[in-house]
Amino acid sequence: MALLFIFTLGLLAIAALLLPPLLRRRRRQRLMAQPFPQAWRRILRRRVPQVASLPADLQLRLKGLIQVFLAEKPIIGCDGLTVTDEMRVTIAAQACLPLLGAPRSFYPRLNQILLYPAAFVVDRPVNAPGGVLQEQRRALAGESWVQGQVLLSWQDVVQGAADPADGQNVVIHEFAHQLDQLKGHANGAPLLRDRAAYQRWSEVMQAEYQALQWRCAEGLPSLLNPYGATDPAEFFAVASEVFFEQPGELQALHPALYAELGGYYRLDPAAWS
Repeated sequence: MALLFIFTLGLLAIAALLLPPLLRRRRRQRLMAQPFPQAWRRILRRRVPQVASLPADLQLRLKGLIQVFLAEKPIIGCDGLTVTDEMRVTIAAQACLPLLGAPRSFYPRLNQILLYPAAFVVDRPVNAPGGVLQEQRRALAGESWVQGQVLLSWQDVVQGAADPADGQNVVIHEFAHQLDQLKGHANGAPLLRDRAAYQRWSEVMQAEYQALQWRCAEGLPSLLNPYGATDPAEFFAVASEVFFEQPGELQALHPALYAELGGYYRLDPAAWS
């Protein structure tokens, strides 16, 4: 009797571990299979023109991802902003682009998106002369927190989506940080397959990061935004923006970097056009 009781407890423990992921997977499959609302299609055509450049199969997959994303990730208006479906769909479409190629989870550390009408002000400690820490106010278009929040400026979200070929997209940038932060911190090296993949990633990213820093120091132009020279985490986010928005130029000018990002995202956006 005691053995049967222990065996039953073991089965219950296994079920408790396996059942939630199974139910979540089935729920997501149902969401992805639902018809995509016509009103949301019109929003994509108006606000996110990049979607029209995707191959048909990726457009279909993106719409399914959007439905899951919006069912799981609340978008909360700040500073008096009322969040509309237009805002929700515009953000979700861009946030799901990095999920198109690989069967990734839906940003599991992300609990909510905080949406501001325009650039928002934050206080950040900076080192003042004499080694004293002082608070400095900065206006930001976006920010990703490892605690489970992404902060976005709606004005900058709209601008980033309107021109899908300028290499600047605040949503892609911040959600690249979310992928980087899956391990609990951001260092420019997201979760990869194995040690060999990390070795290749480190060699390519370090060389490209240092090259960008050198070009910035010399005042030379670069395809990559100089903000990417701030630290490796920002370099990965900036490079991700360019990968999705200027893939042809990135492939031509930085082939090793393009190959690493293509392997990570399991996509070849240079071939879409």
